[in-house]
Amino acid sequence: MLRTYGPNCDGSIVDPKLEKIPDDATWIDLEEPTQAEERLVEQCIKVDVPTQAEMAEIEPSSRLYEKDGALYMTISALRGVEEQHPTTTPISFVLAGNRLVTIRYATPKPIRTFESHARRDKDLVRDGTTALVRLVDAIIDRLADEIENVSASMETLSQEIFTGSEQERRIPVEKLTALLSRIGRVQTLLTKIRYSGVTTLRMLSFLGGTSVAHAEGKAELRNHVASLTTDVTSLSEHASYLVDSLQFLLDASLGLISIEQNAAMKLFSWTAVVFLPPTLIAGIFGMNFHYIPELSWRYGFPLSLGLMFACAVGPYLYFKKRGWL
Repeated sequence: MLRTYGPNCDGSIVDPKLEKIPDDATWIDLEEPTQAEERLVEQCIKVDVPTQAEMAEIEPSSRLYEKDGALYMTISALRGVEEQHPTTTPISFVLAGNRLVTIRYATPKPIRTFESHARRDKDLVRDGTTALVRLVDAIIDRLADEIENVSASMETLSQEIFTGSEQERRIPVEKLTALLSRIGRVQTLLTKIRYSGVTTLRMLSFLGGTSVAHAEGKAELRNHVASLTTDVTSLSEHASYLVDSLQFLLDASLGLISIEQNAAMKLFSWTAVVFLPPTLIAGIFGMNFHYIPELSWRYGFPLSLGLMFACAVGPYLYFKKRGWL
């Protein structure tokens, strides 16, 4: 699908059969492009359109380079958060003169948002460099929003783990399992956020060092790039802090599981100690041998019951006094 945006372009789909891209189109968006759409862009804009396989490369030399006066930059944008399956998708930016070409095979939320804004405010796409920095700004804003959501989720997790009452901290197994699953989902989301932030920071560093950014009259572009770089750096540092905090919550959850397991094993241990001596006594007096001297005792039965009771209560009181129960 090929769409064009600009001062006189409203994002309408361009039919590749027309073999013409509007002259005042400053942003050409290729979404899952066909071969005909790729050829049209290559003929009209005079740039090579990266393939999906080339976009998937992770080497900086494959993602950030300059060719025939055009800048080729690829980042990994966050997507799939609403579907509870966060992942990243590569988006390539080709800045050729006054035009920006984007190639993507998915539609993250920042892209949809920026498309809507570009239709209403033509100033956002008055030229290729403006469209580029505004689009990257939308992607960074999305990362910031997700980091805020992660912070709120971690606050909720912390409240569930560190409750005030000791009795409330006895979390059932099902709840602990769900808790660990939620921690795992947050960890996955944070990983994708950090990866997207790293690729965006690399792109901004590359863009800030190019001749395009240092050309005369590009002070506004340099200021935008510097501001976005600062934003991404701050987000990356905050994401690292959240990762450390999440690791602490994971360790605390595993510690609660260990405490629950130790409490269960301690219960079995003192129960065995309390009831083992009475069981031994009952076993002795329950033997079916004819010649047992104690069988002729008149008070043998109440004596054995009293002895079993004393052997059961004695260890219990001792453990209670030592604070083991």
